[in-house]
Formats: sequence, structure tokens, C-alpha cells
Amino acid sequence: MTIDPLSVNRRNWDARAGIHAASSFYRDHESGFWFAPFEWEALGEVRDRDVLHLQCHLGTETIEFARRGARAVGLDFSAESVRHARELAGETVEYVCADVYDAREALPGREFDIVYTGKGALCYLPDLDRWARVIADLLRPGGLLYLAEFHPLLHALGPTPPPGVDPEQLVLHDDYLEGRGAQRRDSVHTYTDGPDLTSDTTAYEWRHGLGEVVNALLGAGLRITGLTETDTLPWPRWPHMVQTEDGWWRLPASAPIVPVLYGLSAIKP
Repeated sequence: MTIDPLSVNRRNWDARAGIHAASSFYRDHESGFWFAPFEWEALGEVRDRDVLHLQCHLGTETIEFARRGARAVGLDFSAESVRHARELAGETVEYVCADVYDAREALPGREFDIVYTGKGALCYLPDLDRWARVIADLLRPGGLLYLAEFHPLLHALGPTPPPGVDPEQLVLHDDYLEGRGAQRRDSVHTYTDGPDLTSDTTAYEWRHGLGEVVNALLGAGLRITGLTETDTLPWPRWPHMVQTEDGWWRLPASAPIVPVLYGLSAIKP
């Protein structure tokens, strides 16, 4: 029997959605917490602008766009995620349930000033060239794509070193570059607090190096206007990370300074 990784992932995210919606990971933070300051420097004023948030999950960032006066739309392929997102946002945000590759058909004839993609999205997409073409079609001329994503180096560094290795050592554990196809993960634990998954524990991920992301966007006709790499995360990936004044986390001063998150902006000419 042929396995469809995207269908497997959809069921996995449906199973996660209720756990995430009830978790303190999401409920203990205001929607603005999830944005690094450099994101707003690139996004600028969003009031009265049409903003589309792709792969929005519970819509936490989508809500922040609405709070800042944007006409915000969130899109996600998980029906359960969209259901919880609507409950959390009320009438302030429009949500659409569709795969990101089908976004043009799900939003017929609509164009946006900003397309935003948040953290932890690209690893669930097998084809970035196709993704970039969808974004180019959804943007108005002069419109902005803003991508805030976990750095591929973060994915390559294992969360905990193997036995016998200093727990504060950063150890390469996984691929940085694309090329091996879908990587199967099977875990009852999601990234939030709360109960374990009791079903649909399998998910598939794809690795995408920074060069692949940039070339996909250039190939779709977008013009890269900025790239920011940072050493901070909104949650502690490693137990020895220290909290910053704004509540995010970075490795201690004794550790190497490495990028764990990046922000990329591109314009549709």
C-alpha cells in the first residue's frame, strides 16, 4: 500500500490540535510573544493590509496581525487546528482549511499585501518550488513574503547528545541539506506540555537548506530583500539555554554563537 506522507501529517496535526489548544505553551503567552522584534522591522505597519498566514496551526500569529489592524486570514490543512483557531480568535480572523499547495484554489481571485509563514512550517513541505509559486500567485505586485523559520542548523543539531558526551555539547545529529526525501518520525510527544498522543503518532518531515529556500523564491520571480539570522528561540531547545529579557531563549555566553532561527523577506515585483 502506498503511503501519502501529507495525509499522514494531516492526521498527526489533527491529533495534536486539542492538546496544543489546551497547553500552557500556547495559553500562557500573548500572540505578540511569538514574533521576534526583527520581524516587525521587516513587516512594517500592517493596519488595513490584507495578510495571509500560511500553515497557521492554531493561528497565534494570525491573531496578532488582526490585533494590529490587518485583515488577517489563516490557512491550515488540519481541520481540527482550524476549528480550535476559530474558537480562540472569535470573529477577528478568517480561517480557511486547505493544504498550502491548494491555497490559490481555496482563495479564488484573492491577492494579499503580505504572505506570512511562521516557525516550524517548511519541514512539512516536500516541494519548495511549488510552494514558492503558490506564494507568488497569492501576492499583489509589490507584496511582501515574510518567512520566519527555524534555521536548518537547528534541525541538524540533535536536542540531546548521545550517552557519554557532555550534555552542553552541540552535536550534529541530522541533515542540514535536502536530498534524502521524507524522514519518518514516530513519537507520542508533541512539542507542548499536556498528554501524549494516543493515535496518529507518525509524521514525515523534509529537510531544506537555506540555499534551497532562497533559490525556490528566486525561481518563482520574487526578489529577496532581507535575511536575518538569530541565536534566540521562543522556547528552550536545550536545557542549558538561558532566558532573555523578552522571554525568549539563547545558549549561554560560554557556548558558540550559532543561528537557530532566521527571517527572510521577499517582494513580488
